[in-house]
Amino acid sequence: MKLIGITNRKLCKCDFLHQLTEMAAGGVDGILLREKDLSAAAYETLVHQCLPICQAYHIPLILNTFWKTALAFQIPIQLPVPLLAQLPQEILAQLSFGVSVHHVKEAVLAERVGAQWLIAGHIYTTSCKEGVPPRGLAFLSEVCHAVSIPVFAIGGIQKSYLPELQQAGATGCCIMSQWMQTETPRKTLQDWKQSI
Repeated sequence: MKLIGITNRKLCKCDFLHQLTEMAAGGVDGILLREKDLSAAAYETLVHQCLPICQAYHIPLILNTFWKTALAFQIPIQLPVPLLAQLPQEILAQLSFGVSVHHVKEAVLAERVGAQWLIAGHIYTTSCKEGVPPRGLAFLSEVCHAVSIPVFAIGGIQKSYLPELQQAGATGCCIMSQWMQTETPRKTLQDWKQSI
């Protein structure tokens, strides 16, 4: 099972780039640079800082939403469904992209237009979606069986949940809060890797 780290620099208790470096050293399978509050210019500056870290550890850096930056750097990107609907096919054809889905029909559509992976959620109760009921393992299983591309679970995931996520058909999972807030990211990641 693959482990993808989702960034939120505001949650870090230490230097953000140090946190990423330690996550990479701990064996994370990819880092999705979320950082939704940044302007396009500030986000691009952050990409310049994060990309060498990921390249040094041979792990993919996945961008979020800023598709022009993804084209400029020629690196993968995660797209929300509303943006997916706005982008012309000729742009999508130039991108290596995944899509964040919340319904099975979105998953099927995303695969049809060329998505190479999906992030499905939220699966468990999470403080990031306070008051919003989780979609659960049945939803995850339904998405996994509706498409032939990799599906990553997101939302409220704990290390002990990995076996049931795998059983539901997930290729991997995405973690934000725990890995951004831990003061020992390398050890935390190694613990997660060992539990797979």
